[in-house]
Amino acid sequence: MHRPTSMFGMIQSDLHQLEADLLSLIQSPVGTVNQIYTHLLQAGGKRLRPALYLLCSRSRRQEAVPSLVLAVAIELIHMATLVHDDVIDNAETRRSLPTANTIWGNHVTVLAGDYLFAKAFSIIAANGDNECLRKLTDIVCRICEGEIVQSKSAFDAGQTEEEYLERLAQKTADFIAVSCELGAMSAGHSPADIAALKQYGYSVGMAFQLTDDLLDVTASSQQIGKPVGNDLRQGILTLPVLYALQNSIHRDELREMIISRDMSEANVNRGLAIVHETDAVTYSYQRVREYLQQARSVLPDTLDAGARSTLMAVADFVGLRKY
Repeated sequence: MHRPTSMFGMIQSDLHQLEADLLSLIQSPVGTVNQIYTHLLQAGGKRLRPALYLLCSRSRRQEAVPSLVLAVAIELIHMATLVHDDVIDNAETRRSLPTANTIWGNHVTVLAGDYLFAKAFSIIAANGDNECLRKLTDIVCRICEGEIVQSKSAFDAGQTEEEYLERLAQKTADFIAVSCELGAMSAGHSPADIAALKQYGYSVGMAFQLTDDLLDVTASSQQIGKPVGNDLRQGILTLPVLYALQNSIHRDELREMIISRDMSEANVNRGLAIVHETDAVTYSYQRVREYLQQARSVLPDTLDAGARSTLMAVADFVGLRKY
């Protein structure tokens, strides 16, 4: 599992229980459902969203009892979005393992993703928390909107940085923000502190997805568990590419390559080379640092000292991560 467990020491028992609850949750009479779910769990993950929910739940006092049901639902929703992403992207690997769609095909995998969404909302509804249910269903709508916008903007060399950042908010940052918000609500924080922790989550989420996009042009396939340059290959233009389109001496060549939609390996490699000839990576990491500074600066003074220290460490991890 690719999660820095030592960083989450204060919620380690919660995370262990989360894993146990996830493992025992799906018991479908249809064996394929169980097989796909087991495969997804074996692939692991950072569990960042439920971890931040749990941290914020304990951010006034560590002895508070967070809702593991909600933490499980948050991770199920995230898993469902990844399953659908892999189908949309025709991805063959995730976290260095074959994707579900590679093994079981797109038709069954889409239905498995739908199953995970339904299961998440079922356990929230059974818990009787309509406010959490509303916020998380709204987030799924935002994620879907972001995916639709991304699909429509594929190979669009004229899109702006602002449009790109809004897409990041829809796809990633808003969900992490709501995970923190729900945790803060659970802890009984004041409205001002709830808003501050939500803003923290948003800023961390923006930095997290920016870093993810950067890794696609800077990391190795072994580090990220999927092919490098995959975004460009699919016509998904990330911040480094958008920067190169504005600033590279070869920007016309890059623009024509994108507009032509000819994403052969030679062209993908050439496109990445053009990006690396500019200050695109440096510029993008500067934006990451700005978001993380925003995240650190909004943390309320009322936080439990351990929670505050851990939330700061999460921001540091996001800025330094290589996977």
